[in-house]
Amino acid sequence: MGAGGRMSVPSKTDEGGLRRVPHAKPPFTLGEIKKAIPPHCFQRSLARSFSYVASDLALALAFAVVAASCFPLLPAPLASLAWPVYWACQGCVLTGVWVIAHECGHHAFSDYQWVDDAVGLVLHSALLVPYFSWKYSHRRHHSNTGSLERDEVFVPKPKSSMPWFSKYLNNPPCRSLSLAVTLTLGWPLYLAFNVSGRPYDRFTCHYDPYGPIYSDRERLQIFVSDAGIMAATYGLYRVAAAKGLAWLVCMYGVPLLIVNAFLVTITFLQHTHAALPHYDSSEWDWLRGALATVDRDYGVLNKVFHNITDTHVAHHLFSTMPHYHAMEATKAIKPILGEYYHFDGTPVHKAIWREARECLYVEPDEGSESKGVFWYKNKF
Repeated sequence: MGAGGRMSVPSKTDEGGLRRVPHAKPPFTLGEIKKAIPPHCFQRSLARSFSYVASDLALALAFAVVAASCFPLLPAPLASLAWPVYWACQGCVLTGVWVIAHECGHHAFSDYQWVDDAVGLVLHSALLVPYFSWKYSHRRHHSNTGSLERDEVFVPKPKSSMPWFSKYLNNPPCRSLSLAVTLTLGWPLYLAFNVSGRPYDRFTCHYDPYGPIYSDRERLQIFVSDAGIMAATYGLYRVAAAKGLAWLVCMYGVPLLIVNAFLVTITFLQHTHAALPHYDSSEWDWLRGALATVDRDYGVLNKVFHNITDTHVAHHLFSTMPHYHAMEATKAIKPILGEYYHFDGTPVHKAIWREARECLYVEPDEGSESKGVFWYKNKF
């Protein structure tokens, strides 16, 4: 049942029998969804938020101390095994730090905007992310999710915009290479060159205060973001000068690559699924766009990543809600959303391969009356 006793709009299936998320205007409002959530879920606690920062940083420091002090004492075969374990663990923990900084950008960390921005600037700069720059582009993503014209990242292309050679690349070797490049270079390429981002009429870069992403009143903060990146880069330079480049790469560089890979994976899988609709301007509205996302299951990493993985639908509906209330809120809204809520428990490694294979471009269904509703296709 929908809100107020109304039946939810039934979903339909595609040609392959996949159950799609309904694309019609839902029989509930954002206000009705909010009423289903306990009021305390919207309360932000400064002390509790800082406790997650402290625990993540303490764990990251502990991993670093063990690696720096103990690994050089290990015989070569054991050290060769220990370093990958460190990289994986440190990369996961630092991804959690990244998520907290992302939460600061949504003003979900505390009731004080200056605290959120100060914490977010420090944490994101330490991970070489321009805090305010990404905060504003990400805000536009949340304002335009599911829109083919205005969404900011992982915007699918219609078939007519696909390069002629695309049909020759949908095979295992090319797909493997594409995923490898996306997971290793996708995030820095997006920040520096807007790769996979919304097309603009001129060169777009997150480090450019005068770029088309930003308004005049946002430009000063983009300079602040750039200063944060330069300060972090200088700090890394000093560390490399003191400890050596190889030491810096092992202790920081490889974990950062893992953070970037997780970030791209999480974002890609949240918004790429054959069951999710996309809309052009004739059909798009904010609520339907916000519902065009999917929760995923990363196992124990759900907690390490502060549940950004399995509560993303709720996050898009109420982005200022702190992460430690998101699971309770998700459980509360599921009965209201009904078939508009989408969860996919496919193991992540299988899901990313499947979506890369199946979600190539978007087109309206042939013969459909809803010409402004687009679905992923994979047949050229």
